[in-house]
Amino acid sequence: MSDRSPAPGGLELVEKLVNTIDLETGADSLDTAEGRARLGLTKDDVPGARELRESLRAVLLAHAGHPPHRTVTPLDELLATAPLVVTVDPADGAAALAPAGGGTLAARVAAAVAEALVAGTWTRLKACEAVDCHWAYYDRSPAGRGRWCSMRVCGARAKMRRYRAKET
Repeated sequence: MSDRSPAPGGLELVEKLVNTIDLETGADSLDTAEGRARLGLTKDDVPGARELRESLRAVLLAHAGHPPHRTVTPLDELLATAPLVVTVDPADGAAALAPAGGGTLAARVAAAVAEALVAGTWTRLKACEAVDCHWAYYDRSPAGRGRWCSMRVCGARAKMRRYRAKET
């Protein structure tokens, strides 16, 4: 959907997970071995990944000022058991949170959210306003008021609908 560049840092993982389903067509890349492999998942991981994906989408919609698309498990509940550890680089002393023991998807997402909170980028990851899209995108607009994943697709459709509504 999006014609934007990927989200920075660990937020790219969050963006990729949310964008594993095309709401318009229903195609879900978690249904394929290739799609699961891109996220390091097994078939057994898929139900939890789907639940995490929709909880993330609800938060990203909130970042964009929109209500949740449906009732979901709160994201903080899903991330509460994600084991994280503090890592310290011996060369420069830089510290970071990382998933413990290789990390479950929830732990990798929790580490990405923590990194984004520190960087001040977490609320820039949003979900598209279009109800048939809700694609995740990173809002790079100066004011942080982006509304659509793509101005060429979702933005153009919304503007055309408003224009046609004015004509009638």
